[in-house]
Amino acid sequence: MPISYDENKRLANIEKHGIDFIGSQVIFDNPMITQVDGRVYYGEERLQSYGILGNRVVFMVWTDREKPHIISIRPTDKQETAKFIKAIYG
Repeated sequence: MPISYDENKRLANIEKHGIDFIGSQVIFDNPMITQVDGRVYYGEERLQSYGILGNRVVFMVWTDREKPHIISIRPTDKQETAKFIKAIYG
């Protein structure tokens, strides 16, 4: 699945979280838990998803455009990881 992202946000995400958006489309190929981010309206609906990238669970903020547009991806903490694994795999 093709994705889109802002190059400056990609570089900032690598700096802040150590995760590159390149290759992150695989998150959409695996089980995900997604909810609408209703905290602030940014001019378009933002989604928050927990999913799997490589061998770890990540938290991703994105918008559903023609292609999923990635805004940020960060590693989950132990509690978030445990909740995700329990929700998906029981």
